Amino acid sequence: MSEALAAIIAGNSSEQTREWLQQRLEKVASIPQFNQTFTAIPRFTGKNEITVSPEQAAVLQQLVPGFFVQGWTLDRLIRVWWLLQLDSANKTVYLDTIEKLFLSAEMNELAALYSALPVLAFPDAWKLRTAEGVRSNIGVVQEAIMLKNPYPARYLDEPAWNQLVMKAIFTEKPLHLISGLDERSNAALAAILTDFAHERWAAGRRVSPMQWRLLTAFVTTDNMADLTRVWHSADQVEKAAAALVFAGTSFAPAKTLLATDPALTNDIQNGTLTWDTIAAKLSQ
Repeated sequence: MSEALAAIIAGNSSEQTREWLQQRLEKVASIPQFNQTFTAIPRFTGKNEITVSPEQAAVLQQLVPGFFVQGWTLDRLIRVWWLLQLDSANKTVYLDTIEKLFLSAEMNELAALYSALPVLAFPDAWKLRTAEGVRSNIGVVQEAIMLKNPYPARYLDEPAWNQLVMKAIFTEKPLHLISGLDERSNAALAAILTDFAHERWAAGRRVSPMQWRLLTAFVTTDNMADLTRVWHSADQVEKAAAALVFAGTSFAPAKTLLATDPALTNDIQNGTLTWDTIAAKLSQ
């Protein structure tokens, strides 16, 4: 992974930046120097958004499925690469060094640290730190944890995962960019979401159509009335969301209701109606 990131850095940085990084590598064994470099990186690299070729992106996917760097700035990419230069042979020193970086980090440093979660050594050690980060009110930090980051879905326990999804909904993050969203859906989260919908409706507030996606594998008699309400919504995006849920469930009453709208059924079957198309409409 270090080599793959280094290749992307090489294509996005100046010769001066690369020379500076090489100089810093000579002092990487010194923890104080390691920490100083992590902090200083933006001053010597800049914050331009990086360009990643399809071939480079494919290499990252082979190494760590679900790991994306597209859309990152150069300083974040280099910070994540720099973290990979830390020797993990001594677990105690390694964990202590990274933990202290978390504790002293400013906003952009935190974003880089959370972005690095999928490639850090000893992944089980970062679960509590990740759960704490979910509670952050800093948008860039929330996004680094929640969006296109495979770590939470792989390592968070169910309550922490559910908290992440609900925080994403509260802060209006694009749910379709949460890695492992469908795979980590669960009955407890489905119940939380239906209760949340009731609260929103009671207050006269809108419910995001995207949240119904998480009920697809858990449609029951208990929540069918809520989904039926969404199905009969005058908002066609909401109805489309209900249709997708009905298409993905094996619950017979939902299938029966979906069959009453052949046009929506056809759109789902031919791929013109998906959760991605709903997300695109919501972002307009």
